[in-house]
Amino acid sequence: MPVSPRLLPLLLAALLAGCDAQQADFSRAEPGEALSGGTASVAQVDHNAFSMPSANLTPVRRLDFSVGNSFFRAPWVIAPSTTTARDGLGPLFNTNACQNCHIKDGRGHPPAADAASAVSMLLRLSIPATPGQEAQLQRHGVIAEPTYGGQLQDMAIPGHAPEGRIRLEWHTQRITLADGSEVELRQPKLQLSDLGYGPLHPQTQFSLRIAPPMIGLGLLEAIADADLLALADPDDSNGDGISGRANQVWDDARGQSMIGRFGWKAGQPTLNQQNAHAFAGDMGLTTSLLPADDCTAAQAACQQMPNGGSPEVSDNILASVLFYSRNLAVPQRRQVDAPQVLKGKALFHQAGCASCHTPKFITRADAAEPELAGQTIRPYSDLLLHDMGPGLADQRPEFLASGQEWRTPPLWGIGLTQQVSGHTQFLHDGRARNLLEAIFWHGGEAQAARDAVSHFSRDEREALLAFLNSL
Repeated sequence: MPVSPRLLPLLLAALLAGCDAQQADFSRAEPGEALSGGTASVAQVDHNAFSMPSANLTPVRRLDFSVGNSFFRAPWVIAPSTTTARDGLGPLFNTNACQNCHIKDGRGHPPAADAASAVSMLLRLSIPATPGQEAQLQRHGVIAEPTYGGQLQDMAIPGHAPEGRIRLEWHTQRITLADGSEVELRQPKLQLSDLGYGPLHPQTQFSLRIAPPMIGLGLLEAIADADLLALADPDDSNGDGISGRANQVWDDARGQSMIGRFGWKAGQPTLNQQNAHAFAGDMGLTTSLLPADDCTAAQAACQQMPNGGSPEVSDNILASVLFYSRNLAVPQRRQVDAPQVLKGKALFHQAGCASCHTPKFITRADAAEPELAGQTIRPYSDLLLHDMGPGLADQRPEFLASGQEWRTPPLWGIGLTQQVSGHTQFLHDGRARNLLEAIFWHGGEAQAARDAVSHFSRDEREALLAFLNSL
């Protein structure tokens, strides 16, 4: 496959990264490499692999984990109800339980053609900002669509119209690799119907998002800001073609901008805020962090519905869900010493994949939970924003993230996706049906790594996939 002259500098950067990788010893596994989540890692590898508590929790703390798990799994109901601890659902929502999106605490998927709702896929909405809206952008990162808000809610309680119905039409293309092999890539085209509250703004920006896995989130929160900023190179001062940068997002509790690290565009600074926004957007539930219902001015009936308390999600329940989500353990790796896996690891570094998918960190000594402190972890992410090219672009900015930028997703546990979630659909909108397709959707800053993989032999590609599936 011929290489465009504009890609030569990026390929050169990948080759130089490969030279550095060749100096490393990939002939054996590193000490402790199998423990991706440090001493919090678990040995589970079946369909419950993402639902286990951190291995270093005490028996008492495991009870706290179980309490959080019960609120994560239990369905919320319409208010008023005799179930006062879990009422206030909706009126507009996407699901009635956290577990419905994060199935078995794993990865969501695009809706099937005959699905009644998207369930584990969300549709973000916004419109372009205009002069004078700088304060709104600083606080919310986007300007919400005026009628439907920042997220389309495709379910509703009886007597209310859902906001709309999401359907996807898939378009495919084929690419040819250097050895003549072909890979089919698919891309979703959004189909919206049954809009319940009138037309959308003519400049509405859309972004499809599947629910990401829940494992290791507390460990990611425990990475020091300084360690992430040390990896950032927004001006590409070293000329390697990689210009990752930290998103700066609004922290509702602190009332100031902080580094974002959660969500597909790193739009949330803390796990507690991520949870509170999920309660609000996904289930229509208020918290002390977000005390107002997620209804727009155009949805008068939504605003007039009785609530399930003020707030509907009590601080105790929010804290229990936070403890649970912080301590969902990362599974141990498999076959770290297998020759094919070690070969794939070398190729991963040689191609330059580790330039964004940073293998290793040590968490802060003052982490929010003692079990998460001082852990050597291997998430394979820098949590930074990277321009992934026009192929993956949603053209919807979020805080500092442009329409082509995405946060590097952690790779730990990715090889257990089939066991846990029953599918292998990857990337922010689930377009990739396997890891090879996911690789060949990479562009922008990752173009050089993608092109390097396209020149691998079949055996080399299989080794690379064996490594990824060991994570």
